[in-house]
Amino acid sequence: MLNQLRFYHKEPFHFFPPRNIPAISIIVNPLMAEKQFAQLIVVGGGPAGLMAAGQAAGLGVDTVLLEKMEQPGQKLRITGKGRCNLTNVCSQEEFIQHFDRQGLFLRQAFARYFSQDLLDFMDSLQVKTQTERGGRVFPVGEDASDITQKLTHWAASQGVRIQCRTAVQNLLVKDRVFQGVTASDGTVISAQAVILAAGGASFSHTGSSGDGFRMAAEIGHTVVPIRPALVPLKSSGDVCQRLQGLTLHNVEVRVLLDGKVKFKDFGEMLFTHFGVSGPVILSMSGKIVDALREKKKVEISIDLKPALDEAKLDARLLRDMDTHGKQYFRTLLDGLLPQKMVPVMADYCGIAPDKPCHQINAQERALLLHQLKDFRIEIKGHLPLDAAMVTAGGVSLKEVDPRTMQSRLVEGVYFAGEVLDLAADTGGYNLQAAFSTGWLAGNAAAQWLMALSTP
Repeated sequence: MLNQLRFYHKEPFHFFPPRNIPAISIIVNPLMAEKQFAQLIVVGGGPAGLMAAGQAAGLGVDTVLLEKMEQPGQKLRITGKGRCNLTNVCSQEEFIQHFDRQGLFLRQAFARYFSQDLLDFMDSLQVKTQTERGGRVFPVGEDASDITQKLTHWAASQGVRIQCRTAVQNLLVKDRVFQGVTASDGTVISAQAVILAAGGASFSHTGSSGDGFRMAAEIGHTVVPIRPALVPLKSSGDVCQRLQGLTLHNVEVRVLLDGKVKFKDFGEMLFTHFGVSGPVILSMSGKIVDALREKKKVEISIDLKPALDEAKLDARLLRDMDTHGKQYFRTLLDGLLPQKMVPVMADYCGIAPDKPCHQINAQERALLLHQLKDFRIEIKGHLPLDAAMVTAGGVSLKEVDPRTMQSRLVEGVYFAGEVLDLAADTGGYNLQAAFSTGWLAGNAAAQWLMALSTP
């Protein structure tokens, strides 16, 4: 009863601190496993899976975690460019907004396990954290591999049997009741419940190859079409190629769909040999991918001088041209733009770089003003799903109970992490969602299993 009270109420909050164990317990060959059954199977050893398994085992549930790779957390090791952006300190309401319409689904999970809970948990693992620009939280050590190792050790310390090199082929269901799993080598592992935390379909070399979507569909779940999110974009023409390697700081980027501005963001972007990338581009890429799928014309408009409105910028251009009238146009641009952008801007304006400033007429000045405030690039595509940081789409949220992460279709099946139809922009939001849904699924599955065994 005490565990039930703790689960269904925010206070007092509980997590399980690491127990003293001599070494991590990982089975690398499924045939070496002592038992081919468990109360609970967790499929996938990412942040959601490790958190879920550790929570369930900490409540006394016999738990086995099956991971297809040689060690858990392969994708976690490269998050945040290897620095591991754990979470964000923004409010719960703002957090939810970053997931767009799907965000409301997370309200229950965040109410039970949110950013401060995760930071307290990391502190119990002796991980010190620091908050950076935009509320992003990173470990002080800036080492995602260290986080992965400590999280794996913690799960093992709770009693989780971590079995690597064990790819799950399918879930065994009879009369809409979960029975167990079949491994790719044919081994059958029986269990009363499963938490499917197999990740998305991006960065497949880390093990996230879309297996979870297939397994969910096979037992009757609807899978919202998967597509890339947080993905670099491809552009038309050669402008981005000419600007390759250039990073623009503090610019406003507006996205136009069929000629109309639909959304915008402010921050940093990068030009590549194929198009554009960087935080501000990645954050909006999910919506752009959807627009491209709908065959809409997509353009980005870059305000290169967002701190100045058109009137103030025009006044500055007039002043500079009067003061430095004998200087060349390219010299004027040197004072306004990064050097690599000067010849490109001259081409956009159709003004010769060596034209003296005092010869630039009002029409040409107006064109320059326009380009500085509305530098257009047409977007023709995006990199493939495997290059995306996050997978959009996944198991339909309508078929999952947000209070427990349990399937509404099959008894004993739970979901956690990126396999769900949840995707946010950059800033620690996606990783927090993985930890929160994993925590909730692990606790809920354990409570359900304990209730089954109670006379």
